[in-house]
Amino acid sequence: MTQGADTEIVQFDNVGLRYGTDREVLSDLSFTLYPGSFYFLTGASGAGKTSLLKLLYLSLRPSRGAIRMFGSDAITLPRGKLPELRRRIGVVFQDFRLVSHLSAYDNVALPLRVSGFTDAELHKPVSDMLEWVGLAGRMNARPATLSGGEQQRVAIARAIIGRPQMLVADEPTGNVDPDMAIKLLRLFEALNRQGTTVVVATHDVHLLRKVPESLIMRLDNGRLFDPTGALRYPPRRAGR
Repeated sequence: MTQGADTEIVQFDNVGLRYGTDREVLSDLSFTLYPGSFYFLTGASGAGKTSLLKLLYLSLRPSRGAIRMFGSDAITLPRGKLPELRRRIGVVFQDFRLVSHLSAYDNVALPLRVSGFTDAELHKPVSDMLEWVGLAGRMNARPATLSGGEQQRVAIARAIIGRPQMLVADEPTGNVDPDMAIKLLRLFEALNRQGTTVVVATHDVHLLRKVPESLIMRLDNGRLFDPTGALRYPPRRAGR
């Protein structure tokens, strides 16, 4: 695992979230995520994992509390500056969200096109990324012709093509078989070794043992618990 400085990448302070006038779905969340660490976010269905991830990738704003991302106040930041902050975050959605009429290649290329890359400039990084996730031979295939595992790998490639500082993945192994789940997890580990902070939400407790250096956050009825001490102290660094 790549080890970086102890400067936080994400900081939540007494954050709460409610939808409309309903009771809070997340309450009193205070934690810090550090660069180069690998976190599992666990909890039963309905515990609030997806809602917390939405706060992490800036799809939602909290009902109360403070959030700092990459040194910026994410709550008071002008909306015009949010896209710049979001580009530092890769997201793997539970339902993939691939564009059905585009090939695997063009799905992965989308973030680079949005950033202004020309066709000539994006060809090598997109081709290399598809090869890295094992889909070099499927780059012209549309999502409907891909298996669930292949679609998930396209979604992962699209999320990381821009070399994000943080990757957030919502139940990325929920729709694939156990062997493919391990392969996907190894992709996240490889990205983490390159320095990206990784947050994987999962209900599969068997995965937690597959990444020995991972840290665990557990949600229960909208409240966060810290069985590994991940949220109280900076991760131990090599050589200390």
